[in-house]
Amino acid sequence: MKKISVLLPCFNEQDNVIPLSEAIIQQFETYLPQYDYELVFIDNCSTDQTRPRLRALCAQNPKIKAIFNAKNFGQFNSPFYGMLQTTGDCTIAMVTDFQDPPEMIPTLVHEWENGYMIVSAVKTQSRENKLMRLFRTIYYKMLRKMSNVDIIEHFTGFGLYDKSFLDVLRDLHDPIPYWRGVVSELGYRIKKVPYEQQLRRTGKTHNNFFSLYDAAMLSFTSYTKTGMRIATFFGFITSAVSILIALIYLILKLIYWNSFQMGNAPILIGVFVLGGIQLFFIGLLGEYIMSMNTRLMNRPLVIEEERINFETNNNKEKST
Repeated sequence: MKKISVLLPCFNEQDNVIPLSEAIIQQFETYLPQYDYELVFIDNCSTDQTRPRLRALCAQNPKIKAIFNAKNFGQFNSPFYGMLQTTGDCTIAMVTDFQDPPEMIPTLVHEWENGYMIVSAVKTQSRENKLMRLFRTIYYKMLRKMSNVDIIEHFTGFGLYDKSFLDVLRDLHDPIPYWRGVVSELGYRIKKVPYEQQLRRTGKTHNNFFSLYDAAMLSFTSYTKTGMRIATFFGFITSAVSILIALIYLILKLIYWNSFQMGNAPILIGVFVLGGIQLFFIGLLGEYIMSMNTRLMNRPLVIEEERINFETNNNKEKST
């Protein structure tokens, strides 16, 4: 009997973990009775009642497993680490706030049985704020244009991944993995399945400007060289233009020595404009350096505090 794992990263989702687990189990019992399953929750150091409720779920059903992180390791490390701890023939990754509908599970499994190694769920429609969706669309299109990797637009990570693909990722050793980029870069035999993203069932989103900016910069510095190339070309063009203007001013001054007034305005404008451009590209360069520095330190993805209902630690040893 094939086994399907469902990875459920969570942080302060006390009102969602129980109804979501019930909804997923219902999908297996109703539409996929021929498969064994496991639900793997990985909690990123919740401060509400998420952990006590996960303990209760694990006590009631041995097929529900839980990993408790020692602290919050971010929105990328925790899900990636959790994927590597699953033991099924394939793993379905989905968020714990019901934005990824459990009703999609049978469709994902069906496509997997058709021979696809990765079945990625792509948001063709969403009930999120329309302005936010517009910004996301612009961001994805820019990233695709600037990257040599075919980034999947409106792909949040929700989807199914064959065990063979996860075995490849266990040797990746990336301390700050950008999951969407990893799937686009290393994934093969990918099937895209459209779906409508739902609103959160309860609670508020944990994303804010800084977390979204962090995600954008991680993807940008990991999968594009365009930023630094633009800086190089812009610096060359600006230098050429500056030299040309300087020569023109010199010639005009020599010809019209007494009547040509150079003034301070061009100098001030040039200093402020070029200074602003330099600061922008220095900051961009700093983002690349920070990304490189984090990867060179090669720190562990997460540190576990506790795991429940896991029979062995084999997967844990492989991923760390």
